Amino acid sequence: MPLDQERNLPFWAHLDELRTRLIRSLIAVGIGVVVAFWKLNWILEKVVLAPMQSDFITFRVLCRVGACVERMARVRLQAIAPSEQFLKALVLSFAIGVIIAFPYIVWQVWQFIRPGLYRHEARALKGIVFYISGLFFVGVLFGYYVLVPLMMRFFMGFQLMSEVENIWRIGDVIGLIVQTVLASGLAFQLPVLLWGLSWAGLVTAEGLIRWRRYAILAAVVLGGVLTPSPDVLSQLLLALPLWGLYEVSVLVVRLSERRRRPFLPFAGIR
Repeated sequence: MPLDQERNLPFWAHLDELRTRLIRSLIAVGIGVVVAFWKLNWILEKVVLAPMQSDFITFRVLCRVGACVERMARVRLQAIAPSEQFLKALVLSFAIGVIIAFPYIVWQVWQFIRPGLYRHEARALKGIVFYISGLFFVGVLFGYYVLVPLMMRFFMGFQLMSEVENIWRIGDVIGLIVQTVLASGLAFQLPVLLWGLSWAGLVTAEGLIRWRRYAILAAVVLGGVLTPSPDVLSQLLLALPLWGLYEVSVLVVRLSERRRRPFLPFAGIR
């Protein structure tokens, strides 16, 4: 039976609680936005645009393994609309606010759904906030330290003609970096997603193992598409983690199936 038997709340009470959780999450994001906007110049120069410099830590590491990056091509940044810099400052601050507040948002979601779970479901989900948040931050770091530098290196060095100068809109640069980092953070939720599908009975560990060869192929293809740099090392830097995520997902689903076996005979009795 549900964990919270005494809280047989009506529908409107659940909506009110959901509203409270959303407001708290928005307040947390707002605090992050204020902090980011306060230090925006430093964040933009030392963090956001840092992967466009040849001395960025990713390029230094690549140089140690024999893949040194020549001096990055010069790129001029510009704003072509009166409100472009201000609007992109808000976008960047909001993205940073979401990243900072992400664990708290996940915790608020967990606190909302937890009372409606059965005891064995709550036990199975123990630590879910930590796992989701941890995977998200690992994905964000991977996007920032791997995907963004490799993309910037390629786009900054690619020219149709030597006479063509790279003059980029600052809004496009910020948008690309923010989208890449957030997308990477969400992509690293793959083990959690497949675990949820397994709990719902939609996928199994054996099924994921049978599809492993296609997962490896997809990882290699994505490594080539998302990393437009022609060198194999850059493509492998993305393909290997994607494959690793899939293998972790297989392990998580297998462990989940073993833990759920004691409850399977009573799946229809709650």
